[in-house]
Amino acid sequence: MVNEEGVTHSTTTPQGVAMATTTETETITRCARCGRRLRNDSPDGYGPKCRRRVRKATRSTELGQYKEHLVEKAVELLEQGGLIPLRKTSKNVVFLAVSSDGATAYRTAMAACTCPAGLRAAYMCKHRIAAHIISLAA
Repeated sequence: MVNEEGVTHSTTTPQGVAMATTTETETITRCARCGRRLRNDSPDGYGPKCRRRVRKATRSTELGQYKEHLVEKAVELLEQGGLIPLRKTSKNVVFLAVSSDGATAYRTAMAACTCPAGLRAAYMCKHRIAAHIISLAA
């Protein structure tokens, strides 16, 4: 028997006894930085403690070496949840960084980025700066 929500099902055992089972599809949201389970969804994908650490890292003096408008864009990228951890290697963490228009994603780390600005390498792109901010928050 299925109710209106499609949650409760009635099945019978091999002995002929009716048995009710429930199936719930609960999606578990995890922090993008530490992997802890989040009680509430957040737009940036971070939990409260990790968000606090990332915000503190955005005020670091180490970011003074980069152009100010690129740091602002990197902070905006982090606030919008545009930096998604892909894999962790022994030296770097590789991220997927969403482009400004949201149509493409680039692979980025502190060392390199596949975006057009990162390939030219005149200055560090906002994706690499965002990856640096995440590493400072660790």
